[in-house]
Amino acid sequence: MTPCPPKTSCLTCRLSDLCLPFGLQIDEVETLEIIIKNKRPLRLGELLFSKNDQCLGLFAVKSGSFRRFVINAEGIEQSLGFYLPGELIGLDALFDGRFTCSVDALETSSVCELPLTRLNELCVKIPNLQYQLTRILSKEITTNHEQMFLLSNNSAKIKVATFLLMLSKRYGALGYSHTQFNLSMPRQTIASFLGLSNETISRQLTSLCKEKIISVNQRAVVINDFISLQAIIEPCHNK
Repeated sequence: MTPCPPKTSCLTCRLSDLCLPFGLQIDEVETLEIIIKNKRPLRLGELLFSKNDQCLGLFAVKSGSFRRFVINAEGIEQSLGFYLPGELIGLDALFDGRFTCSVDALETSSVCELPLTRLNELCVKIPNLQYQLTRILSKEITTNHEQMFLLSNNSAKIKVATFLLMLSKRYGALGYSHTQFNLSMPRQTIASFLGLSNETISRQLTSLCKEKIISVNQRAVVINDFISLQAIIEPCHNK
């Protein structure tokens, strides 16, 4: 029998400033901890849930990373976004109680599960928790707006540069280096997300390497010239 993972402690979790406990008093965090369920780690490619599944809870990424995607009528997967540690999965289901996309693990990953019924009860008792959930929803909307801009009629170079800068910002918010990080998602998944071909992704990364703006070693990326990378997207932002 596989042993259950140790119980999460929100008070000692390094991600607490990014997750639901942010801004809560110690006694409020302890109350929140009571409802949290630790799910077993998910392996690469394993589904957290599928599109149209009933939403029984939200999930906070504890470690690893996840991808959200849909499968179109032709059976082709379309990647819609990614989740990193400290981010909340499942907010799309709050409208009608069912998930609007599928989510799978990009590597061995783990989540904390927040049962929806009990979370709603706590939001009534703890106004700060309701505020934090609203804050996270607002952040999700902002991220979606940035994604819409990314996937608009931009050149392949601008799309790839913007994608790297978005990851840089998110890793920096986690307390990691914003100039050195791993791409947990394979090239074909990035291509699907950006609406480009695998070959185009490879060409653009190679071009950025030749310009010495970035260095790439398999999935490891180093941003050597942050200013030049930002300059690629500035003409588009200033339109």
